[in-house]
Amino acid sequence: MAYHFENVKLEKGMYGRSGRSFSQTLEELDPSEHYRGTPLEGLDAFQRQLKRFDIKVKGAGSDCVEKFFHNTESAVLFPEFVSRVVRQGMEEESILPDITATVTRFDGMDYRSIASVPTEEQKTLKRVEEGAEIPQTRIRTQENLVRLHKRGRMLVASYEAIRFQRLDLFSVTLRQIGAYIGRMHLEDAIKVLCDGDGNKNPAQVFNVGTKPISGTAGTLSYEALVDFWSQFDPYTMNTLLVSSDMMLAMLKLSEFQNPLTGLNFQGTGTLTTPLGAKLLRTSALPAGTLVGLDKNYALEQISASEITVEYDKLIDRQLERAAITSISGFAKLFGEASKVLKV
Repeated sequence: MAYHFENVKLEKGMYGRSGRSFSQTLEELDPSEHYRGTPLEGLDAFQRQLKRFDIKVKGAGSDCVEKFFHNTESAVLFPEFVSRVVRQGMEEESILPDITATVTRFDGMDYRSIASVPTEEQKTLKRVEEGAEIPQTRIRTQENLVRLHKRGRMLVASYEAIRFQRLDLFSVTLRQIGAYIGRMHLEDAIKVLCDGDGNKNPAQVFNVGTKPISGTAGTLSYEALVDFWSQFDPYTMNTLLVSSDMMLAMLKLSEFQNPLTGLNFQGTGTLTTPLGAKLLRTSALPAGTLVGLDKNYALEQISASEITVEYDKLIDRQLERAAITSISGFAKLFGEASKVLKV
């Protein structure tokens, strides 16, 4: 059976279209809706092109890298393959979705987020009498620009060195590159949560043993966690980022040894605190530090680009050095929705 994708002409220029990714361009030329009711239903345009050229990228029977370069058209698919596998590495085990309220796609490097900073009087839900003025919530743009950072890795390998490597094995290295990039974005996010995004909005810092946090400095107790949790009203501390040493200290607390808590962890792999907050460990935090936040209101992620690869070098087999990059930044939405606890 002949399919429409066989008539699609693949060329390098499909990567350079402004505001369009390679996958989006390919989908326009070969819409998925044309394949409803066929064996190819459920595949996107790129996956159908892999099938067109009989390139197997997964499993024990995966092809070698050189399969992409059997002709000039199939070679055009290689940068997109690299991009997708790197993105998979970024998303595996990533905790960014658990700490960001929203993701904004933005084409550029200068971004201003919005802010709403109500006074204590404006926070009060007052009854509106007949004919009275309705209380206002003012939304404005932030004073300073949010800094976006390019994060990436350089892929250094000659075509001769990798041409006979199985794609499944090559993907392991690409996923590791993605994991490195993802970790750098996470470090950027945590820095913004703690220090602010340049608009005079650093997180309020509390110290164990100093009012209103009870306990003894240098020691984490359940009472201190409860005191910290109580500082979030009207927000809810539904997420708790902890350093590795604080994770160990928390798990040793008797309150965390509740059988139901352990059963939930064993069944789902998700550890929640007795306070109801999702517990996330990260080495990006310094020792003795916890960051509490209301995930629904604390942080905005600005994505200025998807995974970008130097497609010219990859397509033309000049693979000695090819940059794989991603541009992203973070803005604080409501400053009081994130706070820091120092032990």
